[in-house]
Amino acid sequence: MRRKLLALALTGLMTVTALTGCGGGSGSDSSTGSASGSGSVYYLNFKPEQDEAWQNLAKKYTEETGVPVEVVTAASGEYETTLTSEMAKSSAPTLFQVNGPVGLASWKDYCMDLKDSDIYGQLTSDAYALKDGDAVDGIAYVIESYGIITNKKLLEKAGYKAEDIKSFADLKKIAEDITARKDELGFAAFTSAGMDGSSDWRFKTHLANMPIYFEYQDKGIDSTDAIEGKYLDNYRAIYDLYINNSTCDPADLADKTADDSEAEFLNEEAVFFQNGSWEYGNLVGDGKFTDDDLVMIPIYVGAGDEANQGLCTGTENYWCVNSQASEEDQKATLDFINWCVTSDEGTKAMSEDMGFTIPFKSAKESPNLFVKQDAQYTAEGKVPVSWNFSTMPSEEWKNGVGSALTAYAAKQNDANWKEVVTAFVDGWKTEYELANQQ
Repeated sequence: MRRKLLALALTGLMTVTALTGCGGGSGSDSSTGSASGSGSVYYLNFKPEQDEAWQNLAKKYTEETGVPVEVVTAASGEYETTLTSEMAKSSAPTLFQVNGPVGLASWKDYCMDLKDSDIYGQLTSDAYALKDGDAVDGIAYVIESYGIITNKKLLEKAGYKAEDIKSFADLKKIAEDITARKDELGFAAFTSAGMDGSSDWRFKTHLANMPIYFEYQDKGIDSTDAIEGKYLDNYRAIYDLYINNSTCDPADLADKTADDSEAEFLNEEAVFFQNGSWEYGNLVGDGKFTDDDLVMIPIYVGAGDEANQGLCTGTENYWCVNSQASEEDQKATLDFINWCVTSDEGTKAMSEDMGFTIPFKSAKESPNLFVKQDAQYTAEGKVPVSWNFSTMPSEEWKNGVGSALTAYAAKQNDANWKEVVTAFVDGWKTEYELANQQ
């Protein structure tokens, strides 16, 4: 059944750049992926940290082909709301993204089948295609890693090295020692675990992946209609460690933002910063850190084979082409994304400017330190922690967990943690049933 679109008000700012045709020929050269005709591209971008790079790349494409490309970047944590609102308009996005099977279930009526597209043929593995039966509804465009970004200089100032951290017990010992000497050292163990909308995804989604991953590993499954919560005590332990050994009082986390956490790390107010490879460009550069200053370590939670645990590596970023768009706009959009992953300009921008590892045959090696470290962990035999966010039953489920975590941070007792467990376990079952009603 066709998804009913609600005309929701946008609750976050969006960055918009409209690029009208300037120069460029009217013809098309299939070897470069250049488009022709009267079509245009409207890309609703999921990643605020890559907005500038996408704007620049879109401009280059327009200059080369004359095809108008508009990039709109949804505010952090507002992508679904923005997508719902924009899809209700007559000038809807021609290119958008879903986060995996759950996201696809909501938007599959708007996903063009890409099985005959050039970009599908460019994938290095069919594992990066998001399918609905025989239809290829989405194409993964980036593989990323996340963990605990660590300031090596501050860690050494505290008397430790990254090599000293090989388990949750090690991390806990070092973090609590730094906290005990916080005034003497002049810095905290962790940046603030902000729970406002720009930051809470790091904990209600990325950190929440850890107990899901280990439960899935135990059962040999990759999705479920009912999570048991076997590893929620481990989830509590790592969250407690974050919020009780950080730059601020846990009661203040409701108002702490992603920018706050990033600024604290850049200002060397804390040693540890949970984030991902997408953050690299914000940390390294003029007046910031060098590659020698940083390392990303795994998120240890005291479960599984910690000695052989790697970074959390995967994707929840699948491009979808709007099946409701005009034929001209669909063609223009397909040409644009194929150019992005095959041309020198596109692959260079995605590698160097965006710091992406892309799963396409023409990919360039990324200069991103954290991408290289992930490859090194894997080469050493460490097992990457898979991304299971796409199996979380809904955004409402994530929001319920986030609200419960925020309340627990303000008052850490068993009763409030029970609310986290209820949101995690009971909320999963409820939201799964709602999402799968016939």
